[in-house]
Amino acid sequence: MSSHPSSRGPSRAPATRTPDTAADRSPTDLTRRALLRSGTLLGVGLGVGMTFGQETLAAESDLQKLPLIAKPIPSTGEMLPVVGLGTNAYSVTSAEDLAVRREVLRHMPELGGKVIDTAQAYGRSEEVIGQLLAELGNRERFFLATKPPLAGDVSAGAAVLEGAFERLRVERIDLMQIHNLHGIESLLPAMREFKQDGRIRYLGITTSTDAQYPGLLDAMRKHDFDFVQVDYSIGNRSAAEEVLPLAQARGMAVLVNMPLGGRRGTNLLAQARGRALPPWAADIQVTSWAQFLLKYVVSHPAVTCVIPGTTKRSHLEDNQGAARGVLPDAAMRQRMEAFWTELS
Repeated sequence: MSSHPSSRGPSRAPATRTPDTAADRSPTDLTRRALLRSGTLLGVGLGVGMTFGQETLAAESDLQKLPLIAKPIPSTGEMLPVVGLGTNAYSVTSAEDLAVRREVLRHMPELGGKVIDTAQAYGRSEEVIGQLLAELGNRERFFLATKPPLAGDVSAGAAVLEGAFERLRVERIDLMQIHNLHGIESLLPAMREFKQDGRIRYLGITTSTDAQYPGLLDAMRKHDFDFVQVDYSIGNRSAAEEVLPLAQARGMAVLVNMPLGGRRGTNLLAQARGRALPPWAADIQVTSWAQFLLKYVVSHPAVTCVIPGTTKRSHLEDNQGAARGVLPDAAMRQRMEAFWTELS
């Protein structure tokens, strides 16, 4: 893979196709539980509709009957469903915690989900995912993405990468991403060799903070990554200023982290708590605030897939509802932004 900025050639325009203890739960998790209790959030298991004016929206189970939305990876044209799974909260050991995560990984492909994003920095998450996928026997139904260390010595690039294969118990990793810009020059040569040998299918780079955008943009201009991962949400749109346009121009797929806010950012579900969805949410087949927030993100032309963190089946079902039906067009995105600005 060449590092010359112009070597990739013209990019293709994106297209679409129609913690279980209180101490372990993230703020987003707690808020979603509260919304479920209050009836503000529609889950599959509830089996009820929600009325907005004269419109009654379908239950989540009905959303699964709608067409799955997928977008292409620009460098190959391979299609990916637009809602995946983040696994920062998969570093667990108890039988109970493993069981609920096993249920998520069992049910996810049945709903159409495919992308799993993890990292060595997420504690035991790689080991847990490797164990659960081996037990379930469904690894081939997933697009598996991970990242080398977030800090420390990565000069022995090949050995660093080998560790991920061992922890995940796989012979092939779909996407290997340099984690928050750490060790680009040390890791890229080994990553390219692994890709040439067919052990890694795609190469990427990530960040989850605006402070790293200058370095990220520089790396995107210098190297031909297949993917870039960045933080982006309706409450945090700064990536849309330079990162997302450059990804489009360079033909790079985009994974989005923290689409619902999260522990380090503003909790968007908390902001929406107790508020009614606008009646026009029915026009884009949205039945919950999580779907509203996720459909906004994946409707950006540069975005390929969003990876909200999920450890519960009910949350998985809700999130995957955002990967069905239609996406907001440019006019609807502006309407969503204006509504969110008023709400917040």
